[in-house]
Amino acid sequence: MRKVNGILTVAHEIDIQFYDVDAMRVVWHGNYVKYIEDARCQLLRKFNYDYNDMEDSGYVWPIVDMRLKYVKSAQFGHKIRVEATLVEYETRLKISYRIFNAESNQLLTKAYTVQVAVNIESNEMQFESPAVLLEKLAPFLADVS
Repeated sequence: MRKVNGILTVAHEIDIQFYDVDAMRVVWHGNYVKYIEDARCQLLRKFNYDYNDMEDSGYVWPIVDMRLKYVKSAQFGHKIRVEATLVEYETRLKISYRIFNAESNQLLTKAYTVQVAVNIESNEMQFESPAVLLEKLAPFLADVS
């Protein structure tokens, strides 16, 4: 399986809002899923294959695995930077994430998601990424070689 290390990376900054924190002004753990989703959407847009493009190409890409490791808490009033990096693409999309305090650059959270292609018409999971994904990634993969 071919891995892409750092070739497709986006960084997205988020201001922590009061509605995302608990009574101790610490970000509620479930909100990190929302933060990585924001970064994932930006990464997908970088190679012109966001969720609308996926559907238009005849596939949906459900998340089948997601892991998060909380290292340190984000808090109300902080700004965080969420970095999303595509690390696998041939049989699935695996995206790794790192969330940092934007001011101190301290690592707060590590995560990854795995998505697989499912043909919309047949509702069958694909064991290889569809050609359309490889076409979208081709300009970026040329830089890897």
